[in-house]
Amino acid sequence: MNNASFRLWLFFLFLSLRAKTTAKQSQRLVVTKAVISPPNGPLKKAGAKSEEDKLLADADSSSKGMFTNVDPAIRTIIPEANGRTVVKMVYVVLESQYQSSLSAAVKQINATNKNVCVQVSGYLLEELRNEDNLNQFKTDVENANVFIGSLIFIEELAEKIVDIVAPLRDSLDACVIFPSMPAVMRLNKLGTFSMAQLGQSKSAIASFMRKKKESGGFEEGMLKLVRTLPKVLKYLPSDKAADARNFMNSLQYWLGGSSENLENFLLMISKAYVPELAGVDVGEVAEPVTFPDIGIWHPMAPTMFEDVKEYLNWYDTRKDIKFKKDAPVIGVVLQRSHLVTGDAGHYDGMVMDLEARGAKVVPVFAGGLDFSVPVDRFFFDPITKGALVDTVLSLTGFALVGGPARQDHPKAIESLKKLDVPYMVTVPLSFQTTEEWKDSTLGLHPVQVALQVALPELDGGLEPIIFSGRDSKSGKSHALEDRSSQIADRAIKWASLRRKKNAQKNLAITVFSFPPDKGNVGTAAYLNVFGSIFRVLQDLKKRGYNIGNCPDNEMDLINSVLNDKEAQFQSPDLNVEYRMPVTEYKKLCDYETELHENWGPPPGNLNTDGQNMLVYGKKFGNVFIGVQPTFGYEGDPMRLLFSKSASPHHGFAAYYTYIEKIFKADAVLHFGTHGSLEFMPGKQVGMSGVCYPDLLIGSTPNIYYYAANNPSEATIAKRRSYANTISYLTPPAENAGLYKGLKELKELIASYQTLKDSGRGPSIVNTIITTAITCNLDKDIKELPSADADAAEFEQEFRDLIVGKVYGKIMEIESRLLPCGLHVVGCPPSAEEAVATLVNIAGIDREEDGIIGMPQLLAQAIGEDIENIYRRNDAGELEYVQMLQDITFASRDCVGSFVKNAADPTGRVAANALGQLGKMFGDASIALPWGDALKGTKFEKVDNGKMRTLFDYLRFCLEQVVKDNELGSLAEALDGRYVLPGPGGDPIRNPKVLPTGKNIHALDPQAIPTGAAVASAKVVVDRLIERQRVENNGVYPESIALVLWGTDNIKTYGESLAQVMLMVGVNPVPDALGRVNKLELIPLEELGRPRIDVVVNCSGVFRDLFVNQMNLLDRAVKLAAEQDEPPEMNFVRKHALEQAEELGLSVREAATRIFSNASGSYSSNVNLAVENSSWNDESQLQDMYLNRKSFAFNSDSPGSGMEIKREIFESSLSKVDVTFQNLDSSEISLTDVSHYFDSDPTKLVAGVRKDGKMPASFIADTTTANAQVRSLSETMRLDSRTKLLNPKWYEGMLASGYEGTREIQKRLNNTLGWSATSGQVDNWVYEDANNVYMADPEMQKRLMETNPNSFRKMVANFLEANGRGYWETSEENIERLRQLYMEVEDKIEGVE
Repeated sequence: MNNASFRLWLFFLFLSLRAKTTAKQSQRLVVTKAVISPPNGPLKKAGAKSEEDKLLADADSSSKGMFTNVDPAIRTIIPEANGRTVVKMVYVVLESQYQSSLSAAVKQINATNKNVCVQVSGYLLEELRNEDNLNQFKTDVENANVFIGSLIFIEELAEKIVDIVAPLRDSLDACVIFPSMPAVMRLNKLGTFSMAQLGQSKSAIASFMRKKKESGGFEEGMLKLVRTLPKVLKYLPSDKAADARNFMNSLQYWLGGSSENLENFLLMISKAYVPELAGVDVGEVAEPVTFPDIGIWHPMAPTMFEDVKEYLNWYDTRKDIKFKKDAPVIGVVLQRSHLVTGDAGHYDGMVMDLEARGAKVVPVFAGGLDFSVPVDRFFFDPITKGALVDTVLSLTGFALVGGPARQDHPKAIESLKKLDVPYMVTVPLSFQTTEEWKDSTLGLHPVQVALQVALPELDGGLEPIIFSGRDSKSGKSHALEDRSSQIADRAIKWASLRRKKNAQKNLAITVFSFPPDKGNVGTAAYLNVFGSIFRVLQDLKKRGYNIGNCPDNEMDLINSVLNDKEAQFQSPDLNVEYRMPVTEYKKLCDYETELHENWGPPPGNLNTDGQNMLVYGKKFGNVFIGVQPTFGYEGDPMRLLFSKSASPHHGFAAYYTYIEKIFKADAVLHFGTHGSLEFMPGKQVGMSGVCYPDLLIGSTPNIYYYAANNPSEATIAKRRSYANTISYLTPPAENAGLYKGLKELKELIASYQTLKDSGRGPSIVNTIITTAITCNLDKDIKELPSADADAAEFEQEFRDLIVGKVYGKIMEIESRLLPCGLHVVGCPPSAEEAVATLVNIAGIDREEDGIIGMPQLLAQAIGEDIENIYRRNDAGELEYVQMLQDITFASRDCVGSFVKNAADPTGRVAANALGQLGKMFGDASIALPWGDALKGTKFEKVDNGKMRTLFDYLRFCLEQVVKDNELGSLAEALDGRYVLPGPGGDPIRNPKVLPTGKNIHALDPQAIPTGAAVASAKVVVDRLIERQRVENNGVYPESIALVLWGTDNIKTYGESLAQVMLMVGVNPVPDALGRVNKLELIPLEELGRPRIDVVVNCSGVFRDLFVNQMNLLDRAVKLAAEQDEPPEMNFVRKHALEQAEELGLSVREAATRIFSNASGSYSSNVNLAVENSSWNDESQLQDMYLNRKSFAFNSDSPGSGMEIKREIFESSLSKVDVTFQNLDSSEISLTDVSHYFDSDPTKLVAGVRKDGKMPASFIADTTTANAQVRSLSETMRLDSRTKLLNPKWYEGMLASGYEGTREIQKRLNNTLGWSATSGQVDNWVYEDANNVYMADPEMQKRLMETNPNSFRKMVANFLEANGRGYWETSEENIERLRQLYMEVEDKIEGVE
């Protein structure tokens, strides 16, 4: 048993003792404790079968595709009765450590007891997913005397147990349930004792509880109660007390866990409650043998220690082993249950591995769920009071404080910060055998990922490496030699960072070059990489690191790595730091032969001169700045078509071999979002020793600067490359502003509003119309008349509507947020930059914090509601368009006045200036934080109290921005210290992302979608379906193809996840612990429309992080497909029936709709093909998409991982009417990253539809409070106007020099990608971009000087767009581009 859940059980017990709490109330209590904004919806009554349950009962019940296929019969023990009474027992446990101890107890009874013997059947909880096992379990319980359950915390399986056991409870002699879900706990029955009856307020136990609660020592009192109550109850005369005593004794026996304790437990229960044993002598039943609640254990020690001094005295006088004086000390955290049940072989192996490498160990344990107690007590030096250990290595797999159901992360973080050493949390295999894990492409069981990987990450846990396996027959744990060796090496490496002097440490800084081109060296999202590296090096120098003869400016640093800026990338143009002879490579790289299948023998053709492997980069003292090789197959169209990704090539392997074994790095710093290491093939989570990320990173501690707004990919880096991910700030958002004709339009509209009632009104409208058409706004405003129309002939109302629509559109452009420039690590924002960010933080209502957003407060000040203003603004009502703009600019003025007080003389926001802000808060007589910004305006009567609350929050947010600890956290990590964890996400939606410099984590994947996310999703789904219905002559779309992204669902707490469920007409429902793993069908009469079919493309990152949610989605679609409803009202069923007949499948299998890549592979490769121009025609791109994205998830066989289902995928796409994606963050739009077009199937759908019809394509934009559903072409135009064509954006990028030019080229390349996949880019976008970047000789010069390689790629992009038919232009433009290309090519080649 996992005693980490003990206190949770006591919590349930306390509730039942204190009052007669109903089951429903108990469930609500737990839900509110455990889930963030749970979705509303009734919880299913215990024993009631949902529609889904009934349908699943008819599904294939074979074991194929389950996570474990172990036959529970191996635990069955049938004795030879020989005239003895046979007691039949059945048990279900979460994990297997009790199996061998229970089996030994049963065998001992059967071998020695003269009057009684035990027949036992045992099940691991996970095995009950299998229908055959479930039926056998039911049969066993029907014939049993006693049922025992422990740690039944997976609701869907708990319900199955309750459904079987509850009807049989009265016929069972005894039912003993230890910590489990509330519904299971209520099955407890020992004579008169049951959880339902423990609410008697006069009971002795309840009285004891009340005293402990009132005294304030509740938790300690509970633990003391368990230790002492059996002795107290002995002297109570009543039968009830005797039964309660038996239950508490049972708990003591169970917690004791040894075969002796369990033998006495079984005999006690049998003697007391099995009628056939009345008056039968079963022998002496000993009292429970108890063990320390916390202590120190060692496999070689004669006893458990409860004092660290005693342990150290024993340890330091051991004769079997000697340690160096400066040996690192590893603190190991263990579960007591494994120790007391004799299932500690895996612990023995880990301790021995550490000691064999020269490390001392302090292995501590806890019997409760709070492992921070032994950490606090035993990991500090009793003399110096400083940290005794150099690294903490948890072998529990659980959060530091809390078991599978409830955690206390703040308490855990407090303990770990005080200790201040690296915290590694490894994982034991609990639900799979070793063989099943090895054979699985998924790797670790998804429930374990959620409980034992995701939750420890919230504590700051690192490196979720599998350290132990489970024997399929005995159930015993055993060390996995290669895994425990890897863990030991890595733990000691982290420890050595604490002990080594900075001047002696070797640091490998790794930069990326993606796509492979010399102009792309130093690629990272939102980051000025070389400017940041330069700051890092200067900071390291101050801290005593040897950075040698490092350049004294950023440009010289770039040049030293690039070496000859004019050289060609494909030749050895980058600086070659090391030439590794092939013989050396083969000797040092243990896995090089594994790469031959994909790449042949070394040296291959990449990163080599034909004789040696080339390691590109430059060394400065003890710091190596290296260029990570690329995937290697980007330019090979055939390899891009492969459904599974290739292994790393020899050059890639040689790079990491150099870092670990030649340069001997003490740590590697991967610089920016993101590289290729974490996306190499291997298991999704819980990698083995043959997974490439594990092989490549070796034993080197990995520190990784990752963008704060990308927690999903940061989590992949954390889990697959064992990275300590440190967040960096994205560039502060600014409003896009207006320029050229758009600016002129705003001035014309201002004139019209002043003069519209005069005779000049119609002529101004005429000018507005022609200017709007010149700006191509006629594509977005369908009401806009043609240029030859005369506004004098229009009614005043229609003229106002035209002006209102144009005004609304240009202000939509003006207000659009965009990150200007690139972030430099450790550089705080300017006051102006802070204003735009804070305005948008202020724009959101935050009900949980009691904060009303500024737009609503200002709207209320003039007697309006902001939702009404949004709605009428969207309709183009001029009065309300102006009203919204007045609110927008008033918000900016208020925040601008506020921030002005925090600016230092240079215009930066300074930490010391923040003290001044405090003077503006508190007493109402003190000056308003927003100064005089609203004085004399129509908003002057705003509610000052609510505004003060909002501005107090804004002050907190501003302080977080300024507190940036990006350089400090890096120094902490390199010193072998604990880096504080923090959430990743959108700083505007969730300012808790700030300050940056935190060890990024995602969220509890079982907590989404939240209730708030479901509500937001409904708004978008309703608008999407209604817009398509209106534009399609009143006909509903039958099928929608959409994409699920990992980061988006983290930022929005599952909004797009909820969208899918709502489309098919299903609601997500939380279980009794708040985990969202249940479904409820929405009746058609409530839905008010047909169920819309879906084809869901999950990104590879989403697949890795949210396997449980993919399971939920697949169940939702299949639930809808199997409803007996009219086809015209259920398109899911309609299509599934058609496909079942067409493909010869069951309806359930034909309803497969949840797709992604093969496990260990990512993306469709369409982005790689476009970025490298390595594609012939669009059909080749579509083949890539179909080959790589046609792997399906099946909730009926979840252990199978992703299975190829090309026919169903193609058939489902052929029925799609709409393609759809979400934008949820102002920082990332359609052309900022290649992922969006890489996952777009718009033209592919047209290609597979029988009628060849192009689907409608929409983008939901929830980046502001006023959510919008736009067409893809509208969104592309908006994106182009605010970024690629916007002087404010491109001048900000050019100010970043080399890397800014690359960012401009990337936007152009991604625009080309959208043309290739969707055809939704207007010709004028390319024409205007050509005028901005290519037709201006001064602009040409700037681009050429800053980054000639990227400039060459831009010229090539324009020529490619024309050559592929995406851009029609004059021959003059094409000739200029050809000439430009030759000129820049000659310059790069060094031709004069």
